[in-house]
Amino acid sequence: MSNFNTYYDNIDSDYWRRLCIDEGEIRHYDRGELFVEFGRVADYLGYVKSGTLKYVAYAADGTESVVGLEFAGEFVADFPFSLYGHKSRISIVAVTPCEIYCVPSREIGRRMMSDMELYAAIADATVALFDTTYNRYVDLHTKNAEERYDDLVKQHRDIFSLFPLKDIASYLNITPTHLSRLRKL
Repeated sequence: MSNFNTYYDNIDSDYWRRLCIDEGEIRHYDRGELFVEFGRVADYLGYVKSGTLKYVAYAADGTESVVGLEFAGEFVADFPFSLYGHKSRISIVAVTPCEIYCVPSREIGRRMMSDMELYAAIADATVALFDTTYNRYVDLHTKNAEERYDDLVKQHRDIFSLFPLKDIASYLNITPTHLSRLRKL
């Protein structure tokens, strides 16, 4: 099975995992706790040891949209923006209790200019993330809701045991009622 977040197929995930585990500190996040807060520079990037998280964007009226999902064994970050000290345009919220190996993003940002291996890893990850994000954007405009749902379930069969229905519906850009109908097909 391919990775849910397809950028993993195009980065040296062992490098990032080692960096987080070797240099990070394990931090616990309770359900609903923020890993990254909208409007603030993210403090950490991390490797998710256990748990699940969601990336949430906010409309002008405060309406939330789930724009990304993270699972155990994946990385979580406001990447690459936190490395440059930019305020986050999203929040990252623990959906379930999480244990995350956290590395200070500002430290990684400082080091990237003098550590060519780190700089190359950041460049590769940035390109890979852009590719994943662009593919999702194109899919949103070229696939109907049923096709997006089928792709999602194919990639991660147990998604409904990991995330609430409303979060999955938001991620697919459909209503929870529409998602319930699709699940019955």
